[in-house]
Amino acid sequence: MRQMRGSTLMKTYIKWVLFMVLPCYLIDQLTKWLILTHLQIGDFITILPGYFEIIHVRNTGAAFGLLQNMPGTFRTIFFFTITVIACMAILLIFWQTKDRSVLLKVVLCLILAGALGNLTDRLIHKEVVDFINIHIASHRWPTFNMADTYISLGMIGLLIYTFISPKPKPQQD
Repeated sequence: MRQMRGSTLMKTYIKWVLFMVLPCYLIDQLTKWLILTHLQIGDFITILPGYFEIIHVRNTGAAFGLLQNMPGTFRTIFFFTITVIACMAILLIFWQTKDRSVLLKVVLCLILAGALGNLTDRLIHKEVVDFINIHIASHRWPTFNMADTYISLGMIGLLIYTFISPKPKPQQD
């Protein structure tokens, strides 16, 4: 019985990876490849004047450029380690949860795809390729990429899931 449950869970997990994580990861890598092959660092294309550009920038740090002043080798090892631990935690949660919530599976897949997308950049380029630049006049949001979008949407979804998921009823003595 335990073997059968594990086998079914593995098949379910593989389906989610193939139909959600892999396409999101490939979209992230494709968009970054398009930026790398069509724009020099600093070049941009205005999409919506005053609000939105595609611009080729690199981020050696974490979100919002945090930790970018760390030595390169330390930064690579640090981000690799953190990402691997995060991916393992996501896989463990996915595997161990008895919750059949589609929302939980979707948000975990989004976070996993985003983490793998940025990890790929760090391993290949030693930095992350960012290109989505949103702003209103001089008020700018830090430039980001599709992987960052997946991670952000996944974290928002995880927060929503936390508040709407059924809570276990307290034990009565």
